[in-house]
Amino acid sequence: MKRYLLSLVVVTASAQTTLTLKDALAAAVAAHPLIQASEGRMAVSEGFRRQADLKPNPVFNFQAENIRFSGNPPFQYWTQTDTFALLSQTFETGGKRSRRVELAETGVRRAELERELLRKQIADRVKRAYWAAAGRQRIHELLIESASNFLRTVEFHEIRVTEGAMAEADLLRVRLESERLKLAANGALLEADRARIALFREMGQTGVPDAVRYDSLEIGDAPTPAADLATALGQRTEMKLARAAIAQAEANVLLQRAVASPDVAGILGYKRNAGLDTLVAGFQVGLPVRNRNEGNILAASAEVTALRSELASAAAVVQAEVAAARRDYEVRLRQIGESLRPMLDQAAESAAIAQAAYREGGWDLLRLLDAERLRIETESLYFQALAEYRQSIAALETAMGVAP
Repeated sequence: MKRYLLSLVVVTASAQTTLTLKDALAAAVAAHPLIQASEGRMAVSEGFRRQADLKPNPVFNFQAENIRFSGNPPFQYWTQTDTFALLSQTFETGGKRSRRVELAETGVRRAELERELLRKQIADRVKRAYWAAAGRQRIHELLIESASNFLRTVEFHEIRVTEGAMAEADLLRVRLESERLKLAANGALLEADRARIALFREMGQTGVPDAVRYDSLEIGDAPTPAADLATALGQRTEMKLARAAIAQAEANVLLQRAVASPDVAGILGYKRNAGLDTLVAGFQVGLPVRNRNEGNILAASAEVTALRSELASAAAVVQAEVAAARRDYEVRLRQIGESLRPMLDQAAESAAIAQAAYREGGWDLLRLLDAERLRIETESLYFQALAEYRQSIAALETAMGVAP
């Protein structure tokens, strides 16, 4: 069993791939399929903007009248038909073209913000998954180390039983505890594997390395994030996106009002009548007596009102998320500093005292095993708390709208 544990530690260490949080975020932003899809939507919006800037095409119309196929005298095309060749051009009124361009540009801006929001959402998921994987990996390493160290206790009991100085029942208990630690280490390995796979899935990667070395969980280098509501309302992409949606809806209102203005079509052409060549000129304009685009104007105006209400709702959500994230961060930081670190020191001291006292014959075996279990459970709880603390920082950064 000792050989198994030591070989597992050596193989894991030799096959580890170093992955910092910064590298994980860079890889996710650079190659995530969802971000690549957002680039395609950006191109769609840019295409709409380009199309909106184009002017109406001219229309060519050729027409011949009074054509017949029989009769007396015989039919002569060039002298007995009326032939028209007309060219018409629509001239948009009410600033329709500029209004279309403004609407399309707000669409491009909205697509840019949607891409930015997607990047931040992916970064948030990656950061949370990263620290979850780091915590699981650290717990696995703790159990491997504890199981390896506990082998010395097993060897001590084997020697004492061989010398006849200890009951064989105590050796059996120690071996069972060693097997329990081995099983716990194997279970922690599976949890670490699941967390690592989840991390690379959030990163949008298809390949997953067998082992990863993460950044330190300790909070010494962890920056203290600011938590200011006014800053969050200015930085959160959701707020920018809500305001961009209002700007797009307002641009649509202006466009729909411009659409109510009838366009004018100018006509210029050639006419041949009874062998005479003449010029044709005129214009065509719609009469807005039945349809003044009232329905579309009303719908666009209602959309602006609805989006303004959604903006107020988004502000309330941001306020709640900032308050909750700040509270979560403060509680976890206080738990680590005021509770878990003292517990960690006390558990380590208790285990050391129990080990020394047991070897001197001052404690029984059950108290030794209880002290060792308490130390391992306390350290596991500590590493889990560190991972959750790091995740709380990520949550607070997301609530504040910090860029990845």
